[in-house]
Amino acid sequence: MKPSLPLPPQVAWATGALANGPRTRKTTCLHQLAGVFADTLAFRQCDPELCVYDVEMFDSPAADGALFVGVTHLYPGKVGNEYFMTRGHFHQRREQGEVYFGLRGSGVLLLQNEQGEARLEPVTPGSVHIIPGFTAHRLINTGPETLSALAVWPSSAGHDYAALSSGFALRITDENEVPHG
Repeated sequence: MKPSLPLPPQVAWATGALANGPRTRKTTCLHQLAGVFADTLAFRQCDPELCVYDVEMFDSPAADGALFVGVTHLYPGKVGNEYFMTRGHFHQRREQGEVYFGLRGSGVLLLQNEQGEARLEPVTPGSVHIIPGFTAHRLINTGPETLSALAVWPSSAGHDYAALSSGFALRITDENEVPHG
């Protein structure tokens, strides 16, 4: 008789749902994104408890050399004419990179180096994004459905949100239903 092996952690590629392993889930609501959106009047008029995105990740040891694996589910919506987005960050250990895999929905990945030079990459199902070290990154949902992206990053990378207190160099808005930077 063949021994039964435990199932390894899994991701449902079509939805981004994680299974078979201990997981952590964090929800970010609009009130937690004060200062992220440009239109402060529109921001104040929105429901502060509105869920903008969820991040679900497998629990992993934080030892140097270990990797975290997680999925961001960024919901469709806008504040004023600016699309819903994640807070965005540099890594505390700036040299640490990250990889994103588009799972569902459509949007853009905003990348910005420490000199403030920014660029965009389209995120769609099957897209792969290599985020180099020393690069801040933010997901933006420009589509009508949830944008889900799988991420893999070093557990020792950390997050530095304070370095972007003045924001990113580009803002993605909806003008005539076409995303503009």
